[in-house]
Amino acid sequence: MCVSLTLMPNRSACLPEVIAYARHVSGSRNARESNLLGALSLSLADRVREATERVAGHGGGGPAALVALQEFLGGGSMDDLHNVLGLTPSGAVRLVDRLADDGYVERRAGANGRSVALVLTPRGRRAAGRIRAARREAIEGVLATLPRADREALARITERLLQAVTAERLARRRDGESPAGGWLCRLCDFDACGRERGACPAEQEARGQ
Repeated sequence: MCVSLTLMPNRSACLPEVIAYARHVSGSRNARESNLLGALSLSLADRVREATERVAGHGGGGPAALVALQEFLGGGSMDDLHNVLGLTPSGAVRLVDRLADDGYVERRAGANGRSVALVLTPRGRRAAGRIRAARREAIEGVLATLPRADREALARITERLLQAVTAERLARRRDGESPAGGWLCRLCDFDACGRERGACPAEQEARGQ
C-alpha cells in the first residue's frame, strides 16, 4: 500500500520514499555540520600551534608544558607532567631537558626526597605569558569577524560542547583508557576561563559527576 504525500507542487511520493528522503536530508545536514566543525577545529589548532611554538621557541609539548607549569602544575613531578601533556615518561624527560637547557625550567628536590619537582624560572614564566597571549591572539583573529551577539551565542554552544567532551573523556578514564593529547586545560588561561569563580564548563561537568 502506498500512502501518497505531496512534497512539492505537482509532485508526490509514497510514505517510504518520504521517510528515506527525510533521512537523507538529515544525514546530509549532520555530515555538513560535522565537516564544518572539523575544518574549523583543524584550522584553529594549526593557528594556535604555529603561534605558540613561535613565541616559545619549542615545538611539540613545549608551549603546553610552560603554560601548565605556570597555571596549575608548578612544583609537580615528571609523572604529573607526562600525564598532563599526554607524553610517554621518556618523552617528558626529553622535553624537560630541552626546556631546562634553555633556562625555562628548573628541577628541584621533590616533597618525598626521591622525586623531582619542576618549577619555572623567571624566564620560563615570561615565556608562559607570551604563549598564553599568542594563543589568545591566534583565536581572536578568527572571532573578531563575528558580531557580539554571534560571539555570545558561540560561547554558550562551546560551553555545552566542552561539557560533553569532558563527560566523554571522564567516562573513558573510568574504563581505564587515556584520552589522546593529555588534559584539556593544558594550554588554558585560568583567569580567562573563570575557574576560580566556578565558571569553567569542564570543571563544572567534572564536579557534577
